[in-house]
Amino acid sequence: MSEETGGGDYRLDDQVGFLMRRANQRHLALFAQAVPELTPTQFAALAKLCELGQASQNALGRATAMDAATIKGVIDRLRRRKLVASAPDPGDLRRVFLTPTEAGRALYEGLVAAAHAVTADTLAPLEPGERAVFLRLLEKLT
Repeated sequence: MSEETGGGDYRLDDQVGFLMRRANQRHLALFAQAVPELTPTQFAALAKLCELGQASQNALGRATAMDAATIKGVIDRLRRRKLVASAPDPGDLRRVFLTPTEAGRALYEGLVAAAHAVTADTLAPLEPGERAVFLRLLEKLT
C-alpha cells in the first residue's frame, strides 16, 4: 500500500500479530509431531485437570483460556475417549464436575516428556537468557 492509501510504512512481516501467529504455527506443528495422541487444546485441558484434580467445566475453561463452547467440545471428545469423567454437582445440577480418569492420568503422564520437548524445540532458536525473558514478556501480554 502506498502512503496515499494510508499504508505508510506498514509491513505485515513486522507486525506483532503476524509474528505471533507464525511462531504459534511453528509451535503447533512441533506439538502435532511430538504429541499426535491429543490436540493442543485437549492436552491443555487434560494437563490442567490433572494438575487440579477436579474442576467444573466452566472453571477448567477459564483456567485454560477457552471459551464455554470450546471447552465443551474439548471435554466431550476427552470424555468419549474415557480420559475424563464427569458428574453433576449435587448442590447445583447445572454444574458439571470433571476429573481425569486413570487412563487420562496415564496418558498425560506419558506425554509430559514430549510436551517438555515441544517447549524446548519451540524455544530452541533463542539463547537460554532470551528464553527466560521471552517467557516473562509473553506472561505480561496475557
